Amino acid sequence: MRTFEWASVNLAPSEFPSVLPVLVFDKLALAASKILHKEPNCIKLDETSGLDSNSRVVVVGDVHGQLHDTLFLLKDAGFPSDDRFFVFNGDYVDRGAWGLEVFLLLLSWKVLMPKRIYLLRGNHESKYCTSVYGFEKEVLTKYGDNGKHVYRKCLGCFEGLPLACIIAGTTYTAHGGLFRGNPVAAPPSKRSKKKKQKKNRKVVHDTASSSSDPLTLGSLEELAKARRSVLDPPWKGPNLIPGDILWSDPSTVAGLSPNNERGIGLLWGPDCTEEFLKKFDLKLIIRSHEGPDARDKRSDLGGMEMGYTVDHSVESGKLITLFSAPDYPQFQATRERYGNKAAYIVLEPPGFDTPSFRVFDAVTPRPTVNPYYDFEEVIDSDEELDMGTMVPESGAEQ
Repeated sequence: MRTFEWASVNLAPSEFPSVLPVLVFDKLALAASKILHKEPNCIKLDETSGLDSNSRVVVVGDVHGQLHDTLFLLKDAGFPSDDRFFVFNGDYVDRGAWGLEVFLLLLSWKVLMPKRIYLLRGNHESKYCTSVYGFEKEVLTKYGDNGKHVYRKCLGCFEGLPLACIIAGTTYTAHGGLFRGNPVAAPPSKRSKKKKQKKNRKVVHDTASSSSDPLTLGSLEELAKARRSVLDPPWKGPNLIPGDILWSDPSTVAGLSPNNERGIGLLWGPDCTEEFLKKFDLKLIIRSHEGPDARDKRSDLGGMEMGYTVDHSVESGKLITLFSAPDYPQFQATRERYGNKAAYIVLEPPGFDTPSFRVFDAVTPRPTVNPYYDFEEVIDSDEELDMGTMVPESGAEQ
């Protein structure tokens, strides 16, 4: 941590291999990837994980490559330890200039204390987002000739990141939020089945919800079975749960509907929050995904000036959006910055379901550094998703 902080001030980005040689990076990425890929889609953080009456759980929202603010957060919250657990809610990279340092730092903590720090996946941990919003160029700049190799290894780690976490059986956390259930397809008739077998054709089913297939909330059982190891979560086909969890947003309008603004994921209302909490005996949902720029366009929900908002308050509990990158984004296309504070949440026993908010300001001054993406063109990035460039992986719809 001290070395990364020192290097960010004293070394050019191209000198980063002198801080972390590629051979050391390879060992770290391999060790972390093995741990991540063995974890389930939904982490269960409970007494079997070491959670007890002396424990605290720190939940962190988007940090977006803001190394110095992330270092402050870790020091302020108290580092991972026997009685202090961390759940990071995704979006470690892009937008900020030190996404590589942030991600490698958190991977290092994961390898050091794999049962005390959990790294969930955000929508920016994808090939598409990182190719547009800076992380790929950042890695290529810092590792030069080895940049493509390092970037591929990082993508491999992204694929292994779990999607969600349930803390003490009471609190659900995921980057975007809730997800749809898989539609139940009608069984084929014997005649059609026989015909397909005779012609030996490979049948591709497109089970994306249509107007005739009403959307319903998914179950934890369906979440457990979803295939998360995709570089870019698909927006059509049978494997929609990863995209929903990473890209969905809450709404004040009741019901469940496609998230047309983003082009992927869902919008869900307070009634869906109540249904999800009640069905799975939960008290709290913590999600992230929306910073001050996103909330500036949504008059129906609270702003992100303090790093968090309570979006739904229903009979069974609450839905909170948490954002941990202060004075975001690092590179601003307009003269007037958002100047937002950031926050993290501490959950305490006995229930681990009552959030204690810790609000903090950006660390200043930040070291001078050039952006790795055209921030003037993609300031509204997440709302201008170019679906045409997100080609589903081979077999993603089968």
